[in-house]
Amino acid sequence: MMQTIDTQPVPEWRKQAWSKLTMGGLQGVQEWDLLVIGGGITGAGILREAARRGLSACLIEQRDFAWGTSSRSSNMVHGGLRYLMAGSFSLTRDSLRERERLLREAPGLVQPLGFLFSGYKGRRPGRWSFRVLLTMYDLFARRWNHRFYPPHEYTMLAPHIMLTGLKGGAQCFDAVTDDARLVFRVIQEAKKDGALALNYVAADKLITKVDWVRGATVRDILTGETAEVRSKAVVNATGAWADRFRKQVGGGQDIRPLRGSHLIFPFWRLPVAQAIGMKHPADGRSVFLLPWEGATVVGSTDLDQDKDLDIEASITPKEVDYLLQIVHYQFPDLGIKRRDIISTYAGVRPVIGTGALDPSKEKREHSIWVERGLISVSGGKLTTFRLIALDALKRAARFIPSLTVEDKGEPVFREAHRKELHLQTLDCALQERLIGRYGLTAGEVAKCAREGELERIPGTNTLWVELRWASRAEAVVHLEDLLLRRTRLGVLLPQGGAAFFDRIRLICQKELGWDDDRWQHEAQAYKNLWQQYHSVP
Repeated sequence: MMQTIDTQPVPEWRKQAWSKLTMGGLQGVQEWDLLVIGGGITGAGILREAARRGLSACLIEQRDFAWGTSSRSSNMVHGGLRYLMAGSFSLTRDSLRERERLLREAPGLVQPLGFLFSGYKGRRPGRWSFRVLLTMYDLFARRWNHRFYPPHEYTMLAPHIMLTGLKGGAQCFDAVTDDARLVFRVIQEAKKDGALALNYVAADKLITKVDWVRGATVRDILTGETAEVRSKAVVNATGAWADRFRKQVGGGQDIRPLRGSHLIFPFWRLPVAQAIGMKHPADGRSVFLLPWEGATVVGSTDLDQDKDLDIEASITPKEVDYLLQIVHYQFPDLGIKRRDIISTYAGVRPVIGTGALDPSKEKREHSIWVERGLISVSGGKLTTFRLIALDALKRAARFIPSLTVEDKGEPVFREAHRKELHLQTLDCALQERLIGRYGLTAGEVAKCAREGELERIPGTNTLWVELRWASRAEAVVHLEDLLLRRTRLGVLLPQGGAAFFDRIRLICQKELGWDDDRWQHEAQAYKNLWQQYHSVP
């Protein structure tokens, strides 16, 4: 567990949030309906669905929101063709239907993206079996959107692709997102319904009453202050760390942490307009290459994470070589080198272990355990977070008499109208970006921009004003929160964006209330962290 204590003054917003957390949400009320431990997409989804049902609900996260897996995924919102191939029909069906929901509700945050699959002589699956697979995929999604191309047309879609043995290829459509921003948008929706979410607060020990879990002893990581937070139900949504809390109530050891690592290249160096699925020549695993936020991502690996989970995950030299090998194999004419890599990142997937020798053969469905009143949820996919949340709340209804859980298909995100947000002066692309990421607060984001801050930061799709807004209103505690999760500059720019530090400081230092010494400390800590966990080893 984290032991660091911040000696800097505590911002007023944080004092108020801590007071509200320890008072049960309302003055005079000493018990929450629901306490959620874990600030990734699963915890955020549970908080959102609980708050919309009128529960007094709070969420705590011992690091930053989306610090773990939920800011280190491949950023794909999809059904998973390989899950369909493995026979996970219900998971694929649910994922595709949730994909369609997210595309409708959050344009600008969840965006459609073409996916290409190359067909080569002697490579499996063959064209006809792949056609059957894609047909099933579209039927589950209730949308016909795949097509096959002969070699001369396919190379127009995927220039620079290896030509030897190419028989053409197939195109289908899925979606791409910014996983961390998706978490923040879901939390924002929960807060509008009265929920509380507080980062850098650890749950040290579960509180039991008559042998049933009824809360947790919590600790503010920044001040060291502790308190008891009591609730009718507690959900353990800590992902790869879920077994730790289960151990406190006699639970089992079921999580198999798997590391997925990625490389990020400049778009101009590895230009792709659509995602491309590739079979690795070494082991036949599926690896994807996709355009994301103005860069190109290659990933991912799928390996057991044997290191301490409290140590941030990072790519290994062997994983770099493995991912470079598929790039060289699939795009031989581009001459991609190790030095072309901008950054790396690695996340730990909370997969439910079944004993499969090959990590990639493990199932991706979620599991829920109820042990002495503690509701633990782990596994599952980013795309199905809403369904996972509803499943967890159904278990919580046992402990919250007023809770009724029925899936009425209500939208996750409130609809934001451009005219009402007064964004008409911006071009359509900027409007869509701001609404997608910030929802009903998009107008406030644009309004706080100073001169030149509605322009993109060079080399990215990120606007300068996004830094200002995050510093002002999105619970930024450390510089890494701002550059790795509120925005993604830390992985999109060389050296984590160090070349822009002077302007970042000019925009953010006052908003964050940091003196010069604090800024220097944060900047150095961030540079050290980036070098250790996001550079090329």
